[in-house]
Parts: sequence; C-alpha cells; structure tokens
Amino acid sequence: MTFAMQLCASPQPTLQQAIDTLIDCFGRHDTEGYFDCFHPEARFVFYTVPGEVLSKAAYRQRWQQWEQEDGFRVLGCESIEPELSEYGDCAVLSHRVRTRLCILAGELTLEERESIVFARQDDGRWLCIHEHLSAGEAP
Repeated sequence: MTFAMQLCASPQPTLQQAIDTLIDCFGRHDTEGYFDCFHPEARFVFYTVPGEVLSKAAYRQRWQQWEQEDGFRVLGCESIEPELSEYGDCAVLSHRVRTRLCILAGELTLEERESIVFARQDDGRWLCIHEHLSAGEAP
C-alpha cells in the first residue's frame, strides 16, 4: 500500500494529509516541501549518520552536503505496510520504506524501516518531531 498525495483547501490538514505530503515531497526531492513537514526542533536518528541530528536546520545542512558532495537526489519513495497509532495530539507512523536514489556512483534502491513521530501544533497542523530510520531487509 502506498500513500497518494491528497490536496486540501483546509488551513488545518489532517494527520493523513501531513503523512501523504511528507512522503510525496520526499519522493519528488521537493526539498522545501519536505522540510516544511518538520518542526524546527525535530530530532533525527539515521543509521547512516553517527549520533543524533539535533534540529531541522542541522538535517537540512546535512541534506545539502549530501547533494553537493554525493550528487544525492531522491527519485522515488514508497511506503509499505504503514501502521499509524494516534495518541491525542501525537501520532506514530511505522512503515517499511523503499527509496530510489541517485548518487554519483549511480542509482540505488534502499529498503529501510522508519518510525516518524508527529505532533499536532497549536494552529492544528501536524508536524514531524522525530524520525528514526533503520536499515531494513528486502521484502
């Protein structure tokens, strides 16, 4: 199952729309749209990066470094077996992620596991506050 982008005229998108937007923007390498999905103080744990990335700004800086040094570009992203748990103003999305990337060495497909924590903001928007990406196994 994959999420399809859902457009909404509402100023307060639903949790599902926030998830769809995040995945769609990432899969199209829409950097501005993708980073708009994160809270400024979001934290990130990536198995490919030592330590924790401590803010959206730090992640964005690392992303730009990947683009410049490695030729990094996302070509597509598929969410597989999504499980969503809601806890009032917080929610957790866990899924397998199949990502197609382009780097200087060529194209590759990654199979990973990911958990993303969302929090509803005072204005009603759902923003990502934590992302944890782990190596996964091919299905």
